Amino acid sequence: MAAVARGRGLPRAWLCRRAGPGCGRHYRAALCAQLKQPLAIEEVASRPVQPHEVRVDVHFCGVNFADILVCRGQYQEKPQLPFTPGMEFSGTVLETGTDVSTVKEGDQVIGVSGFNGMAEECIIDQKTLWQIPEGVPLREAATLPVSYGTAILALEHRACTRPGETVLVTAAAGATGLAVVDVATNVLRAQVIAAAGSDDKCKLAMQKGAQSTVNYGRGGLKEAVRKLVGSGWVNVAIDTVGGDVFLEALRRTLSSALQYCQQGLIQPHIGAVFKLEEIQKLRSREGRCSDLPDINGSREWQSQDPSLVVWLRSPGT
Repeated sequence: MAAVARGRGLPRAWLCRRAGPGCGRHYRAALCAQLKQPLAIEEVASRPVQPHEVRVDVHFCGVNFADILVCRGQYQEKPQLPFTPGMEFSGTVLETGTDVSTVKEGDQVIGVSGFNGMAEECIIDQKTLWQIPEGVPLREAATLPVSYGTAILALEHRACTRPGETVLVTAAAGATGLAVVDVATNVLRAQVIAAAGSDDKCKLAMQKGAQSTVNYGRGGLKEAVRKLVGSGWVNVAIDTVGGDVFLEALRRTLSSALQYCQQGLIQPHIGAVFKLEEIQKLRSREGRCSDLPDINGSREWQSQDPSLVVWLRSPGT
C-alpha cells in the first residue's frame, strides 16, 4: 500500500545538506520511540559507510501495511526501539563504500531497507539497491518493490499467467491489488475480474484496466464471479489481503517492474503524498487516506488503501 512520505515544504523536501558525506552531519528521520504512539521527527547523526554500503539521499519512502504493524509491535519482525520505519524508498546515491561496484555517486536508485527508510538519508547494503532506469519517476519508483514485486512474483513466476486467461483479484483497490490488475492487464494481457468492497473501489480497479468488477460488500463473491465467467472459469485467483515480500522474491521481480515502468506498460497509482512533517498524522479513514492523525493511531489501517508515499526531498536540493 504505497503511501509516499515527502520531506520539507520545498520540492522534494528533506533537509538540504551541503556538507560532504560522513561524520559530523545530521539528518531528519521519523522515529518510533514507543509502540502505538505517534512518530517523532528528530535529528540523527550520520555514520560512516562500510566497504559494502551505500549512502542514499532519500527522496520518497513508501508507507506499507507492515510499517503500521511494526510500529504497533504486531509485525513478525520487532526491531529494537527506537527505530525508523520504511521498507522501500527511492533516492540519489550520495556516497559509496570502497567495495561497492553496482552503483556510483549521483545514480538514482530504489532501496529495500527492512525498516529504516523513512529518513532523509539511508545507509544500505549495495545488494538491496537497484538502479532506476531513465524515464521512471522517483515517486513511482518508491512504490514498486512491495506491491509490484508481489504482483509480478504471483502472476509471472507462481501462476505463469498467459494472455487471455482470466485472473480474479481480491482487495483489488489496494496497492497490491491495483498492481496485480495493472500487470495482469497491461503486461500479461489477461482478463481481470477485480473484487473490492465498494463501488468506488471497483471503479478505481476498472480505471487501472480490469474488465469486470465484483463488489463483495453487496453479496457473495462466488456467485457473482460465476455469473461473470458463465460456462468458463477463473484461471488464476490472487488474494492480495495478506502476504509479505521478501528480498529473494524481489530479486526475481523488481528488475521486471522497473522495465515495465520504463516502457510505460505499468503506472503505479499514488493514493496520496505526505510531507515528512505530516507523517505523525498519517492514518486511514474508511479505507481511504485522509487528513491524518498518527500512523499509530487507534483507527485500524486498511490494507486496501492505495499506494502512499512520504516525500522526503525534492530534485535539485
